[in-house]
This record gives sequence, structure tokens and C-alpha cells, in this order.
Amino acid sequence: MIKFDEFEFVDGGVCAAAGFYANGINVGVKKGSTKKDLAIIYSDVKCNAAALYTQNKVKGAPIIVTQQNLKDGKAQAIIVNSGNANTCNENGIEIAEKMCELSAKEMDISKDDIIVASTGVIGQPLNIDAIEKGIPTLVKSLSASGSLNACQAIMTTDTREKQVAVEVNIQGRRCYIGGISKGSGMINPNMATMLAFLTTDVAINNEMLKKALKRVNDITYNMVSVDGDTSTNDMVCIMASGKANNDEIIKEDSDYETFVGGLYAVMMNLARETARDGEGATKLLECFVIGAPDDDTAKVIAKTVISSSLFKAAMFASDANWGRILCAIGYAQAEFDISRVSVELASDLGKIVVCAEGSGINFSEKAAKQVLSADEIKILIDLKDGEGKAVAWGCDLTYDYVKINAEYRT
Repeated sequence: MIKFDEFEFVDGGVCAAAGFYANGINVGVKKGSTKKDLAIIYSDVKCNAAALYTQNKVKGAPIIVTQQNLKDGKAQAIIVNSGNANTCNENGIEIAEKMCELSAKEMDISKDDIIVASTGVIGQPLNIDAIEKGIPTLVKSLSASGSLNACQAIMTTDTREKQVAVEVNIQGRRCYIGGISKGSGMINPNMATMLAFLTTDVAINNEMLKKALKRVNDITYNMVSVDGDTSTNDMVCIMASGKANNDEIIKEDSDYETFVGGLYAVMMNLARETARDGEGATKLLECFVIGAPDDDTAKVIAKTVISSSLFKAAMFASDANWGRILCAIGYAQAEFDISRVSVELASDLGKIVVCAEGSGINFSEKAAKQVLSADEIKILIDLKDGEGKAVAWGCDLTYDYVKINAEYRT
């Protein structure tokens, strides 16, 4: 069990950890747009680094380049653009490598120590000229308070910035873990989320860093679904500078568990906000599954329910159509006894049991509608068949989701 409630949230995002700087500016990746569209995160020392990537067979060119650059487990900077995914482009690899070369030259570091990412429309040519002209300005204005600018520069259809940082105590030293992320559509991660960039000043070796990232990712970003589509550019990466000067974490001891807890606090909150900011969403949905035979069963059921389009549409209408929940539970790829299942719907406006022992029970539709009219809804599922548990996050499915995606390229 990951413990994460003893950490203090702090300001700073990816710059909360010692030695990290960031910035984001507008360079005109999309002509006519005035939004920030190019971001950089830089460490003043080379870091241990790890990343997870989309499982989509179609991968953006930046992922291929980043995978190559991270083979040695080292990185010192991240360069990322929004407005164009640089995916399915004939010269995509060349452009991604050029972004690394240009950034490296300005920062006087190796191009192989750069993580590169892109997000936006798939299959559209990306002209490197605007990025090339903007990188010198971007680098010159790197700042220890630049996390918000970087966060804004990676947004596409996002309606709110997503950045979090926490302070953790390791060996009596104050250490920090922070992150920014983007994503509100094409979200059904099979690794991470669209783009998430994490930084820490904790000294931790590559093996433990990779293990921690995967462990936490499996119960945070991998438990989010907005629309069931897995992006081509999904990436979550972390850089660890070691500047907290703790004894390096080299095994799964109490210091490692403290680090994992802090990482969970950051990634869980970023993942939760990703679900809340789903395209066109009006409600955050949290599905809690308890009493499962094991945690894996609970995870499968929670993610299946939160991914159901029929259920998500019912939540938009504040309709306690619990049969859609049972339907989703029933087609989840897991083994359990449906005759024991109970379902309760809850929010700050109350709670109501809609199913017990696998069957519907009488309840007030009026009271249920009141509960579901809140902007955060909890779906509580008890399988009554063990100690396994999990939580997944999603959002309602609205008319605006269709509108946003029907007009995405225009």
C-alpha cells in the first residue's frame, strides 16, 4: 500500500526541485495562434531519467528519438511543442532530432541528453522554422519560476493548467518532486497520459527510478479514461537531479517507499485533473472498487466502468441508470461473483445505494438526480469477495465533446 498523505504540497511545479528551470513561449507553430506553444525544462546537472511511452503501434517521431536518447538512462533537458504532434510525417524523425540539436546548442549540452515531445494534430507537416527561431529566446529566459509558462505551452484543448509539487523528507533532508502534464482528449492510456513531465532532486539510481515510475503509473495515469482512444504521442518521463544530496536510493527500502509515496501524490493529482479536464466535461467521475479477489481484478473493473460511453452519458444527464454500471462490470475481463456486487453513488450532495447483491433496489430517482447533479461523482462498487481495491478516474460524455472533436482541425 502506497502512503502519500504525509506530504506537503508546495508551489513550483517542475521547478520545485533543486536545479530545475523552465519556460514556455509562443513561436507560432500554428500560424495565427497567440498561445504559448514551445516549452523547455532544464536541469543544471545531468540527471538519471526514465520514461514510459504509448502502446499505440503508431508512435510519434519524438517518442522514437527520445527512446534512443534515453538508452543510457540520462537526460538534462526536455523540449516540447504543442500545435502539431509530428506524427506520421515523412521527415518527422529529422525534425525531432533537429529540435534536440538546436536546444542542445543553446544550452551547451549534448543533443543525446534531451527528451523531445510534441502534441497536437496528427499527420500534419511540421515546419521547423518557427521552432528554430524561437529556441534561443526560450532558452535565454529559462527561470526557476517558469513552470507555469511551460505548463501553458504544452496545452492543446486543455482548459486548465495541470501542475503539482510536493515536499518529502528523506534521511532528514527536504526533497521535492514536481510535475506538469497536458491532456483532455484522446485519453485511454496504456502506459501514461498524453504528456507528463516530472522532476525531482532526490538521489535515486536508474533501476529504482524506473521501477517507481512504472509502479505509480500503473495506478494513476493508467487508470484514467476520457474517451477510450490511446494517443500516438503518450509519454511520461522523470528526471532526478540528485541535488537533495541524500544517500542515493539503490534498493526498495523505506527511503524508496517515501519517494514512491511522493511520486504517487504528484501523479495521482495530475491524473485526476486530466480526467476532470476531459474535453467538454462537466463532471469528474471517480470509480472506487473494493472487496475484489485481488487488486488487478479491482483495477480492471474500475477502468472498465469509467470507460463506458453509455455510463458516462448517463452521468452527464444526472441519470442514475445503474444498469449501465452493472453492464460494464459484467463485460470486464475479470473473474468474480456478480451476485454479491453492490453499487452506491455519492457526491457532496449525498449518497444513494442503487444495487445490492447484484440486483436493483428501490430508491428515489429525485434524490439520486440531486446526488448526481454535483460536479464530482463517486461510484462505489463492492464485490464482497476479497481485499482487492482500486480507483479509476474519468468524466462525463457531453455534447461539447463531439463538437470539440468534430472541429478539431478547423
